[in-house]
Amino acid sequence: MSKARTRATAGAGLLLLGTLLTGCGAEPGEIPLSEIRPESPSATPEPTASATPAVVAAAAATPAHNGLIVSRAYTDARRTTSAIVTLAPDGTAQQQVTQPPDRARDDRPDWSPDGSAIAFDRTDPQSGTARLWTVSATGDNAHQISQLCDTSSSTADCANEDERAPAYSPDGKQLAFSRSWGALDQAHTNQIQYSDLYLMSPDGTNVQRLTFLTNDKPYSGAVSNPSWSPDGKQLTFEYRTSATGQPANSRAIYIVSADGTGLRQLTPWELRAGDRASWSPDGTQILFTTYPDGPDNTPGGGIYTVHPDGSAIGALTPAPSDTSYGTAAYAPDGKSIVFTQAPAGSGPDLYSMQPDGTGVARLTNSADKWLGRPAWGTEAMPVQASQTPQAPQESQAPQASQTPRVPQSDAPTASAEATPSQAQGQPQDGEDAPQDH
Repeated sequence: MSKARTRATAGAGLLLLGTLLTGCGAEPGEIPLSEIRPESPSATPEPTASATPAVVAAAAATPAHNGLIVSRAYTDARRTTSAIVTLAPDGTAQQQVTQPPDRARDDRPDWSPDGSAIAFDRTDPQSGTARLWTVSATGDNAHQISQLCDTSSSTADCANEDERAPAYSPDGKQLAFSRSWGALDQAHTNQIQYSDLYLMSPDGTNVQRLTFLTNDKPYSGAVSNPSWSPDGKQLTFEYRTSATGQPANSRAIYIVSADGTGLRQLTPWELRAGDRASWSPDGTQILFTTYPDGPDNTPGGGIYTVHPDGSAIGALTPAPSDTSYGTAAYAPDGKSIVFTQAPAGSGPDLYSMQPDGTGVARLTNSADKWLGRPAWGTEAMPVQASQTPQAPQESQAPQASQTPRVPQSDAPTASAEATPSQAQGQPQDGEDAPQDH
């Protein structure tokens, strides 16, 4: 079993922005003082469903251009290898932009604000751990961002170092991402010891730790899937508890300010919200998906919205449902939503709908590729993409309920699309384990 490279023993304080991550050779149980500067010796903030008053004010911005959608797609029938693909807003002109090695998995893509680059994570087929990469919108200049743990150090142990789910800040100057590290709990599905949210420059410098949820609670859960507010002042992320977490084996969306303050739980545990949430361009709504308790890809649940203060939770998709749902994301102009949906007995495809849940339309007919985790960018379709044969389309799917539903405390919670086996030490994401149909 690999030893932890770093561990925070300081009280769960808040990060002084600008400190650099150092000490890859630190002994287990240590994080250098240069990395953490607690604001107070208080304990790690406990999860709470209470919300701060007032909804975030709408961000004044020029309507953005709806460009290409980026997604994860499998490249083989056994779904052991996945790549990043782009497609037109109507689902046509699908282009593969990354070339992963055999059995590697490229996943969780995010557009840079100018639409020129895509950040994603690549899971190694041998270690099961992920590293962060970027690639241009046309598939050029794919390269790995420098990993946090210094593998050149003779004292560093990076075997379980895992970095994934990169998200560009609205100004393009920072990447938020999840980092997991430490020993594995072999008695409980190889749960990793520590997992929290970090920030850094897109070139891998100026690394800053943002959250301390697992600081004093090793093996309690995993942090992942950050998403920025349009003004760059807040982030949402998923916190998924382990078998020994409180509550056990659950998930929720949290929100935190970009300076590390104001950490709070945004969705109740009963909803089992997970994966990457999406902020509306005006900052007034947060879109998220829920997942039922059970095997991944279990039907149920759906896609919801909530105000940034935690109020006005409403469902956009019908319930109860025999459909599995995946990540949903707003279009840059805020007038459409792209999301993943898998009808019973079928693999997932991409769909679109209006922000109120009406006007559902199928965009792709590529169930064999298990398209998932879409993000909508501003990049215009390249010339070569327009020459690609169009994907077959199907007639419009039945519309969702015309009136958003407010979920009840005992409402079923939904599942998503999938990917294969669990990465070492990582809890599976809702979209991460395809079941054969």
